[in-house]
Amino acid sequence: MNKRVYLLTIVSFVVGMVELIIGGILDLVADDLKISLGKTGLLISVFSIVFAVMGPVLLSMTAKIERKKLTLLSLVIFLVGNFIAVLSTTFSVLMAARIISAASGSLLVVLCVTMASNIVKQEYRARAIGVVFMGISASLVLGVPIGLMLGNAFGWKAPFILIIGLTVLAMAGVALFMEKIQPKPAISIRKQIKTLKDKRILTAQLTSFLFLTGHLTLYGYLTPFLKTTLGLSGNWVSIVYLIFGVAAVAGGGLGGVASDRFGTRPTILISIMVFAVAMFVIPYTTFSFPLFLIIMVIWSMLSWGITPAQQSYLIELAPESSDIQQSLNNSALHLGIALGSSVGAYAIEQYTVEMNATVGGMFILLALASAVFSMTRDRRNVSSLLKKQAG
Repeated sequence: MNKRVYLLTIVSFVVGMVELIIGGILDLVADDLKISLGKTGLLISVFSIVFAVMGPVLLSMTAKIERKKLTLLSLVIFLVGNFIAVLSTTFSVLMAARIISAASGSLLVVLCVTMASNIVKQEYRARAIGVVFMGISASLVLGVPIGLMLGNAFGWKAPFILIIGLTVLAMAGVALFMEKIQPKPAISIRKQIKTLKDKRILTAQLTSFLFLTGHLTLYGYLTPFLKTTLGLSGNWVSIVYLIFGVAAVAGGGLGGVASDRFGTRPTILISIMVFAVAMFVIPYTTFSFPLFLIIMVIWSMLSWGITPAQQSYLIELAPESSDIQQSLNNSALHLGIALGSSVGAYAIEQYTVEMNATVGGMFILLALASAVFSMTRDRRNVSSLLKKQAG
């Protein structure tokens, strides 16, 4: 496989890291800007909403621009967004920085996937796209512990300085090693949305959305949860996040193996059920740190272990529109992150942080119901939908 795919993976990793990197330093940002934890959590929610919505929109708007040039331009804007974050002294300025980073970052991820599929032979396309998405997945689970470690050591702006450095390196790599790639006709947003007429596909995408909503309701506020219920210091919180990140990445690999061996449907259903149990049980394990860690590792492994099975399931449902479904699924995941962060903010403001796990668990049960609905509907031929649209 073309080694430049790994360069694109680095770009996707840097972009993905910005989204949740602030999750581990919520209290640091809140203290410095003198705002509540719930309001600080909106920095995650708004980022994810912009990321989910602007990706398809900007891709259509920039359909005629050469891909390498567009990637470099997007990286420059992404760089500016993170510079503003470092210089910000108020919540509104930091929010503006997050919006700029989210919009440019959403386009960068789509470009990375598109370019990866163009620079490899046809038989390696699926693998290349998978490698790019692996960078995104790794960034989402490792971004928080990295941000937490740097934030505790050097202040909450330190993680953004790291991202600026990594972005400059990514720009140099793209400029030096990527070749020019002419754009292909873009699929309209209207056509992408029309594929959701199939109830099986719609509820499958809804499953991803609800699952991430439930997960982020607690994960987005894990730092105050750990400090409040377990009384952990900053260093111990960093260690817990690191364990979570390693377990989540490992879970992604194991999820792929389970999906291949046992099938996508059983893997998805069992993963969601066990995940729900872990979410509901977590608040009752805080009396014993070792017991909490065991349940947390199960929770973290399943948080991304379900992703390979879910993506494979979407391909099984709609092989003719698999690219569209992967793009829509990416939007569903980030909308889930946005809603989960907002729901978590409400729960922590109105009740206590312990309630976040229970509220999140409720959304996981809804995800389970959505998955069951999708898997029990009569099969519809998505290709016929696409042919009707083309006609």
